Amino acid sequence: MDYDMLVIGSGPSGRRAAVQSAKLGKSVLVVDRGRRLGGVSVHTGTIPSKTLRETVLNLSGWRERGFYGRGYRVKQDISIADLVERLHKTLDHEVEVLQHQFMRNAVKSVRAMAKFVGPNKVSLTADNGDYSEVGFANALIAVGTRPHRPRDVPFDKIRVFDSDEMLELDHLPRTLTVIGAGVIGVEYATIFSALDVPVTLVEPRNTILDFVDREIVDDFIHQMRDRGMTIRLGSTVKEIVSKPDYAEVTLADGRTIRSEIVLYAAGRSGNLGSLGLDVVGIEADSRGRIKVDPQTFQTSVPNIYATGDVIGFPSLASTSMEQGRVAACHAFGVQLPPPPETFPYGIYAVPEISTVGQSEEQVRESGAAYEVGLARFRETSRGHIMGVNTGFLKLLFSVETRRLLGAHIVGEGATELIHIGQAVINLGGTVDFFVNNTFNYPTLAEAYKIAGLDAWNRMGQG
Repeated sequence: MDYDMLVIGSGPSGRRAAVQSAKLGKSVLVVDRGRRLGGVSVHTGTIPSKTLRETVLNLSGWRERGFYGRGYRVKQDISIADLVERLHKTLDHEVEVLQHQFMRNAVKSVRAMAKFVGPNKVSLTADNGDYSEVGFANALIAVGTRPHRPRDVPFDKIRVFDSDEMLELDHLPRTLTVIGAGVIGVEYATIFSALDVPVTLVEPRNTILDFVDREIVDDFIHQMRDRGMTIRLGSTVKEIVSKPDYAEVTLADGRTIRSEIVLYAAGRSGNLGSLGLDVVGIEADSRGRIKVDPQTFQTSVPNIYATGDVIGFPSLASTSMEQGRVAACHAFGVQLPPPPETFPYGIYAVPEISTVGQSEEQVRESGAAYEVGLARFRETSRGHIMGVNTGFLKLLFSVETRRLLGAHIVGEGATELIHIGQAVINLGGTVDFFVNNTFNYPTLAEAYKIAGLDAWNRMGQG
């Protein structure tokens, strides 16, 4: 059997490419080796960690502590069972929606291991050993990534875990050390901290989240430290030892950290192991990432595309979906307008961080004259009502054109609020938009009006 589009992997980009191809009237087969459809995003990445976060914030009463004090809790004894129950319900629903979407669009799916045997053919090996071959006109590699597991880290799922394994904890740890302050590391570190677990965050570099505006990161670090998290920046890990009662992390400077468990979250690697890319002449880098044309997502083989985390930066579910759609349209000759240059980032830590457009560092580097508008959530009436004591919105405007260049948020609702900034940037809006328009009151979104006025007062009328 031959297909117009063969998709390997059913995460965000694979799913979107499959459905887009089907909408164009093409025959589509999705191959996934996982037990269920959905890929890393549904089963170990995006959805589980966000579900965990939401459950923790609800059960711990974290959002209400501004009113009722730090000792406030909705549920006194939160167990791992409380967290897992909601997780499984959410994942079941996600898989159901995905299966229904494939069914509605006549997308076929099969559970098997795919391996290229030629530029237009793959072999499929099922779990029971059944072997078959299928032909394709176009293929999309969307196999995602897995946690990077260096040989000298003693992963044992008792004391030392990777980020996938954190979802299989059988009890809440009394203490936790997180190694790696990337997005995954800070998300898990702050989620467990919200459960009042003492957390130590270790990062070999002197800075974290370098793609985010510095002022936002500085505030985020201050909030983490303020609630008792220990943050060790510029600390290289020399050794991790799993002992019967605890894990011991020795740093290069000789200090040791003891905790009940260690989460090692330093990077991810592409899931390319068994794909047989050498047969078709596609090469990957040392972290298993495939190089593609950034406009079309074609690999070095024109009819084979790659999208999602396996091509590296930005590795976001949102951008991966768009990549899948663009690749499918290109494969079947559908012209698309160029995508907007800016897209939002969301970091689902506690508190949330979201950012779109240029950071202050980038604007300064460009040499353009700019002005900043700030609004603290506690200055808004909605912030008072919600008991929000922290968090702020920062807007950057060009003095010359008055246009919005960047929007950056740390705090409650950041990942939702960012889209107002995104729309204004991509539509070429100016500071006057925020000053002249009426926002719902009371809302956190009103912070845009406050920040706009803050900048406008210094910039004057255009």
